[in-house]
Amino acid sequence: MSDTTEKDILRGGQFLVKETKCEDVFTLEDLNEEQKMMRESTKEFVDRELWAHWERFEKKDYAYTEECMRKAGELGLLSIAVPEAYGGMGMGFVSTMLVCDYISGATGSFSTAFGAHTGIGTMPITLYGTEEQKQKYVPKLATGEWFGAYCLTEPGAGSDANSGKTKAVLSEDGKYYSITGQKMWISNAGFCNMFIVFARIEDDKNITGFIVENDSENGISFGEEEKKLGIHSSSTRQVFFNDTKVPVENMLSERGNGFKIAMNALNVGRIKLAAACLEAQRRVVNEATKYANERIQFKTPIMNFGAIKAKIADMATNAYVDESACYRAAKNIEDRIAIREASGNSHQEAELKGVEEYAIECSILKVAVSEHVQHTTDEGIQVFGGMGFSADTPMESAWRDARISRIYEGTNEINRMLSVGMLVKKAMKGHVDLLGPATAVGEELMGIPSFETPDFSELLAEEKDLIARLKKVFLMVAGSAVQKFGPDLEKHQMLLMAASDILIQIYMAESTILRTEKNAKRFGEEAQATQIAMSKLYLYRAVDIIQQKAKEGIVSFAEGDEQRMMLMGLKRFTKYTNQPNVVELRTQIADKVAADNGYTFD
Repeated sequence: MSDTTEKDILRGGQFLVKETKCEDVFTLEDLNEEQKMMRESTKEFVDRELWAHWERFEKKDYAYTEECMRKAGELGLLSIAVPEAYGGMGMGFVSTMLVCDYISGATGSFSTAFGAHTGIGTMPITLYGTEEQKQKYVPKLATGEWFGAYCLTEPGAGSDANSGKTKAVLSEDGKYYSITGQKMWISNAGFCNMFIVFARIEDDKNITGFIVENDSENGISFGEEEKKLGIHSSSTRQVFFNDTKVPVENMLSERGNGFKIAMNALNVGRIKLAAACLEAQRRVVNEATKYANERIQFKTPIMNFGAIKAKIADMATNAYVDESACYRAAKNIEDRIAIREASGNSHQEAELKGVEEYAIECSILKVAVSEHVQHTTDEGIQVFGGMGFSADTPMESAWRDARISRIYEGTNEINRMLSVGMLVKKAMKGHVDLLGPATAVGEELMGIPSFETPDFSELLAEEKDLIARLKKVFLMVAGSAVQKFGPDLEKHQMLLMAASDILIQIYMAESTILRTEKNAKRFGEEAQATQIAMSKLYLYRAVDIIQQKAKEGIVSFAEGDEQRMMLMGLKRFTKYTNQPNVVELRTQIADKVAADNGYTFD
């Protein structure tokens, strides 16, 4: 149990308006011995069973995916998040993230099967099930005796999940529901024993969740395995229910609560998806680095060329940034769960509310990390050149597998709009004070700027000052947009997307700088020289993005003096006193990765 008190940790979204000290963030370097052992055993399993046989997953060997899932169950890797009372390890949220991270790097096929089973296949029962439901199903799911799947999406209900047409009709004797409908893109459909199915009862406004056992004699049938761009050995089928009888005691939670279950499952799914993209990036960096060190062109390893160094540096930096932000948020969630449990909440309620509290951060991470893994795999192919385009090397499959991550768990477009929309709603509820800081920024714009040169002698002092000013950019742009459009802001999707990109860059850059500052204080600046370089490089890139997106917003909704004043404010808030030497930073990072022959920052 954490001894963290509620006043010690920020609420979701408050990173924007309150300062976070580096001592208050969790990093991968803070793992305890048990967690480090768990990481090593997970990596050993992946190297032995998955990475060594990656070609089998590309040849649509669904049986091998199922076999590996059973082996993962035997090792306890499916039970990390399951409470001990139901046969699981009952470990904290950080440990759950850790296993999800390191088990997901070899192949998207297994990663998808693992995520669908441990997350949306098992979690809805542990968090919403009755005691009887949990005792009946969760122990089987925790060991891999049974596998789970999740039936939400329909041909006409994707992002608009609550519009599903699948029906659940109560029998005359009131003993069971008959479910009829069509579900699609169902991961694990080919080998699962149980589904979480969402259906509508009568003309209810919201859908309802049900636990449905897979029985071909009970009106359940399947489409063929889907032909997909990537994740070739992830079993993905349509599932058809035709008067499938489900006992009334298998309703999950209450009638009409299905949409809430689905949305909360997505919150957890989003941060877990971000975690599932981390090890994939590390392994791509490793493979690209080894190849660049060995590939001789013009009588020298291609790693010696600046064009390749720039790619390796950016790839490694993205991986480091993503780790920093993911584990920061994971520990915030774990601490919030502990606080709620200490105040008397059940484990179910504590975990639900703990994750829900950081829904903004979950959406931010889902977008940022899924886009980074796509960029990293794309650059990995480029480093390999023609060989990268060949299916004989794992780069090609890594690129294809990465593509689905921008669609899973709500598209990145949906998540971008959600992150800002949820932040505005939190502000309206008084959970995050945006109005006060936004007003202060407005007053600052009207005042005379200071021309004093700040003292940036301490490590990362200028970078932290810049982060504080980037937050003012968001408050300036978003605050003005809210003032102008009010509740209609959600209709202006292009502005929301621009604002979300500013928000995303702030969170990712700040998380990285705080991790590096914390580690430099305890391990010394020299030991963190490359991490310092990565932090500076990422912030430089973030400033560029923020300048572009803020300008796009300002010129689109402000005019005349207001526009001129905001553009001047943007220039002031994004100004460096000492511009970093970007070529020098990239060279430093790439040389360290080349010397280590891979990514060694985790």
